[in-house]
Amino acid sequence: MNFDIVIIGSGPSGATLARLLDPKFKTAVIDRKTGEGGGWQKACGGLLAPDAQRALARFALTLPKKILVDPQIFTVKTFDLKSKLIRHYQRFYINMDRAGFDSWLASLVPPEVNIFKGGLCTEIKSVGNGFEVIFDHDGQKKILKTKYIVGADGADSAVRKTFFPRKKIRRYTAVQQWFKEENRRPFYACVFDEENTDCYSWGISKDGYFIFGGAYPVNGSAKYFENQKEKLKNLGFNFGPALKTEACSVLRPSKLGDFCTGEENIFLVGEAAGFISASSLEGISGALDSAYFLAEAFNSSSRVQKTYRRKTFFLRMKFYLKCWKVPFIYRPFFRKLIMKSGLKSIKIKS
Repeated sequence: MNFDIVIIGSGPSGATLARLLDPKFKTAVIDRKTGEGGGWQKACGGLLAPDAQRALARFALTLPKKILVDPQIFTVKTFDLKSKLIRHYQRFYINMDRAGFDSWLASLVPPEVNIFKGGLCTEIKSVGNGFEVIFDHDGQKKILKTKYIVGADGADSAVRKTFFPRKKIRRYTAVQQWFKEENRRPFYACVFDEENTDCYSWGISKDGYFIFGGAYPVNGSAKYFENQKEKLKNLGFNFGPALKTEACSVLRPSKLGDFCTGEENIFLVGEAAGFISASSLEGISGALDSAYFLAEAFNSSSRVQKTYRRKTFFLRMKFYLKCWKVPFIYRPFFRKLIMKSGLKSIKIKS
């Protein structure tokens, strides 16, 4: 089967790119999710940040009611376990069903795009002037031939690992569990705990459930996760029996060289390209924006890679500048000063 463009992954970046590409391109999408809830292992709190809302506004898209969940919370309760400080900060996130959000974006892909759901990519190789993508689908080995290959396959991108093995980014394991909601008052929590991770953890009430997760060192992530849960029980977190556990890799860029858009006829979008915030791990906005820029490059230029690189300049700068925020948020001394000052915090009345 011959195609002009093959996209690996149908998350926010892959689905958006497939939707925006000119119909003149014969396009295929390979995604390991089956579209029926199968294959979903994304450990994500499911909050749509303002940057991602702005990216959606670019397309004049409105969220369907079915992916919104209760409650909608406008403050984040921030815990610094080392200094024992707790502060509330106003935030404007949309609480949503993250798996439903991805499915909704995938449903917008036009029917002329060939989508192989439940496809597991096993090999990608250069052949002549193009590529061969080998994958398992419905128990069969299939091969797609293409001129262009796009990695929209997240932190564990097979495209990035195959063609840019030296472009390594700091990596964590995100672990998340779902519990029946037993907290008296629903809330959104942000937790800093240097004993278990130099990143952060989150908790969020969602449609009668409470989910708790965090980004932990790859080695020993399960142990750090459980250790942190035990510490938080003393601060009023009610967990109960875990109903579901999700885990995935998550990237955290630290330098400008961590962002890779690809080369020649190989392209990377979304988290595969490194477009994820080092300070908050927010990546939906980078997925949507990079997909939009790559679609523009394909649709309007014969020098696609050069055009895509140019269009994503400010996007790379945006995420690089977020790396500069990390010391002020994650170094205990600075964070303690900020939280102790009460700057931009709000007082909650019981």
